[in-house]
Amino acid sequence: MAANTNRYSTYTAASTGSDSKNSDKTEKKDLWNSMLYSVASGKRLPEKNIILLGGTVDSQRDFFESLSNSELRRTLDRNASRIPPVANSFALGYTYYDVLDADQEDTLARISLYTLTSPSPAFASLLQPLLTPQSIPNTLIVVLLDWSQPWKWLRQLREWILLLRTVLVSLSNECKDAMEEVMLSWRDRGRGGGTNLDGTTAAPTADGEVALPLGPGEWEDALGLPLCLVCQNAEKMEYLEKTQSWKEEEFDVVLQFMRTVLLKHGASLIYTTPSVPSQLPTLIHSSLGIHSLLKKQPLKHNVIDRDRIVVPPNWDSWGKIRVLREGFDVERVSSGWSIDLNQPFVQHQPNGGAENGEVNGHGDGCNEQMREEPEGSAVALYEQSVQDPTMDALQLAGRNTHSTELEVETIDTQVFLAQQLKVLEAFRQKDEEAAESRHKRVKKLEQDELVGDSPTRAAEPKVLEHIGPVQFNMGGIQVDADDMVQRLKDRQAYGSSEPASPTGSESGMEAAPPMENLQAFFTELMNKRGTSTR
Repeated sequence: MAANTNRYSTYTAASTGSDSKNSDKTEKKDLWNSMLYSVASGKRLPEKNIILLGGTVDSQRDFFESLSNSELRRTLDRNASRIPPVANSFALGYTYYDVLDADQEDTLARISLYTLTSPSPAFASLLQPLLTPQSIPNTLIVVLLDWSQPWKWLRQLREWILLLRTVLVSLSNECKDAMEEVMLSWRDRGRGGGTNLDGTTAAPTADGEVALPLGPGEWEDALGLPLCLVCQNAEKMEYLEKTQSWKEEEFDVVLQFMRTVLLKHGASLIYTTPSVPSQLPTLIHSSLGIHSLLKKQPLKHNVIDRDRIVVPPNWDSWGKIRVLREGFDVERVSSGWSIDLNQPFVQHQPNGGAENGEVNGHGDGCNEQMREEPEGSAVALYEQSVQDPTMDALQLAGRNTHSTELEVETIDTQVFLAQQLKVLEAFRQKDEEAAESRHKRVKKLEQDELVGDSPTRAAEPKVLEHIGPVQFNMGGIQVDADDMVQRLKDRQAYGSSEPASPTGSESGMEAAPPMENLQAFFTELMNKRGTSTR
């Protein structure tokens, strides 16, 4: 029997056995990792972002509470958790909240809010890191405006859009590609392309899914991110009616301007009132792709109730804007808004000076309100139609100052009194002239009456001769009026012929007017009776 000449290595056998054991351990480890990752990813919340621009610290808090207050209250009762703080006092603020389902048990998503109150170019670097290829599809831009100053809306909106443009232009190519995909998906919403206005999947139709073409003025200037305009404190409309004499025409003009410019960006619009339920949570959450799994909340448009306006994205059109009020030039406003957005972005400080002391690269120091707008500007048209009452008061007073300046120039007291003395003298002279002219008119009327009455008085005796005696019944007794008048005259003549003391003469003078009154009474009675007999 031949011996086995093959050499057997115990090291090789041992190493082969160890490799098989290591591979088994690796497979088991990968299996556990995949299971743990699947469980963790299943519990991971979808993260959405809202970049909140404009308003004040308080108005931003009101917006946050209107979105999250009810959910947070129920969360506190259930988990005894603490309300997330709102840090928006300086520069870029931040807070967050969880969106709960209709049963208040399941969490649908977590929304992070980044807030900014001032459209300063210095804050552009703070917004840029928030926009990445991963976060852009889950980001919504919200601009806050307030009904306390509606005449500033278009100017404020222009500043925020110009700031956003400076940020979006500086992004990487990957971010720009992501923004282009987002805008393409938003354009198909509600146009028969398989998606409703609220972002939900549309039911298939027999004709097939054919997207409707864009109308005039729609999506002409897409920003790259969805935009929502929130006009807060709609209850101040009543204040404008009472104090500024606003009517329905002014409110309609404001709405037409805002709808026209937002149509170019494919943006949505909503009016809100504190402590009044609205469609704001539905509009914001649907714009972020958050939908309840248990209860569907449809997004409905409303352009009838002036304090509850809701204009969803892709719903509006030029025809619907014209129907609101005739005479509105929607084409001119749309083209004027394009002119405004082509202007260089310069943010101005409240005291009237531009940031860094320059305007359009020149240190002229003029303020935003006084800067001359380009020809055909939509902002200029808007401010002509919706005028600032404070600026009107300043123009009437002849002051060439800005309404927000803290310093007020005063004049010397004696100079002021001298000016007022001239004004008072002018008023006094006018009063004297008016009194003199009034006296002349009264005197002329009296003369005209005397001249006009003389022929009548001369003709009275002749008329009485033709009338004859006049009698009337007084208490059942026939009384001759002529005889009664004659007796009164005789009694008066007899009383005046007797000498009397000074006191007696005074009493006689005091007694004379009643006799004259009686004589005039009977004379008038005779005239009336004579007229009736004729």
